[in-house]
Amino acid sequence: MNTQDPLAVRRGRRQLLLLAAIFFVPLALAFWLYYGADGWRPGGGTNKGELIDPPRLLPEAGLVIAGGSPAEEHFLRGKWTVIYVGDGYCDERCRKALYLTRQSRLALNKDSDRVRRVLVATGRCCDNRFIETEHTDLVVLLPAGQKGAQFLERFPVYSDGPVATAGRIYLVDPLGNLLMSYPATAPDNALLTDLRKLLRLSHIG
Repeated sequence: MNTQDPLAVRRGRRQLLLLAAIFFVPLALAFWLYYGADGWRPGGGTNKGELIDPPRLLPEAGLVIAGGSPAEEHFLRGKWTVIYVGDGYCDERCRKALYLTRQSRLALNKDSDRVRRVLVATGRCCDNRFIETEHTDLVVLLPAGQKGAQFLERFPVYSDGPVATAGRIYLVDPLGNLLMSYPATAPDNALLTDLRKLLRLSHIG
């Protein structure tokens, strides 16, 4: 009858455990550092905008198209929506933001139809000549009444001030969820970079 040397068996087990540790410990450490250790995750992440976590579902009532008619039901569904919130008179910061959203959408080429642009005008609506000349694809919406106020309340407030004056660009997914935010100081390519990635990965919108 063949019997194995207990010492050899223990040595073999130790070697097997050592090999397993060499492979699995660095892997486990990497997972812990990335997902569990606060503050260690690389600052850039995979997205350029500021992620809104968890995403916030935007209400679809309380928005009026410039001219007076209510926005159609489920207006924020079916496409990716880029929203700029600000005064309808549109100062220089607003014009720069709208130019950026327009150029980003055009740069998507064949995917540009999957994205709509919206100006949510919080006051003094609107510089129609500028919009009709420079931004023919832009949809202008006005928050109306209590439901309009509730719509604006869904947008997070950052250190750059109230939503109506912060000059931010927001990204909404095809299910109507507020997903990302871009401050006025964000790099010019941030929105386009995120849109390209999301449209490539997305099976909706």
